[in-house]
Amino acid sequence: MKTLTSGEIATYCDVNLRTVIRWIESGKLKGFKLPGRGNNRVLVSDFVSFLEHHNIPIPDDLQSEISPSILIVDDEMPVAKSIQRVARRGGYESYIATGGFQAGIMLSQYNSKLMTLDLSMPGMDGYSVIQFVREQPKYKNLKILVISALDDISLDRAIELGANAALSKPFANGELIETIEKFMLE
Repeated sequence: MKTLTSGEIATYCDVNLRTVIRWIESGKLKGFKLPGRGNNRVLVSDFVSFLEHHNIPIPDDLQSEISPSILIVDDEMPVAKSIQRVARRGGYESYIATGGFQAGIMLSQYNSKLMTLDLSMPGMDGYSVIQFVREQPKYKNLKILVISALDDISLDRAIELGANAALSKPFANGELIETIEKFMLE
């Protein structure tokens, strides 16, 4: 949950600090007060919504904060790179994790809306990753697309555990981008 101070917002908008405080107090800009001294904070997503509503350009350094990305989790780098190429052709930023533990770390670092996930990985397998993600309230909106060479029974088990969809390896690029776009636009 990334937040901005009133001063940071004033700098971004090139306005006086008091103007930002008035926006928050009047409800034009959604914010909250910290306990104690009562300093204002605004979620980056709320600030971006405010900017978009008022047709104010979004600063470049906030673009990465708001652009949802795809986390690709696969221990086979050629497969991961293939998924990444398809995602990039669709205009989506993507990151690669080669295992379950690395995926957990990267989920907390990036604003991923979708995770593609292989089921067969050394260490923490795909089933464990699904269970971990579905137990975390902060990832409740994360879409999980399983991409695996395992049989249909294994893919069905992944869906039962909480994956949103499953594709078999080898996958068709058209089917992959169609599924990615469906989840990224939801």
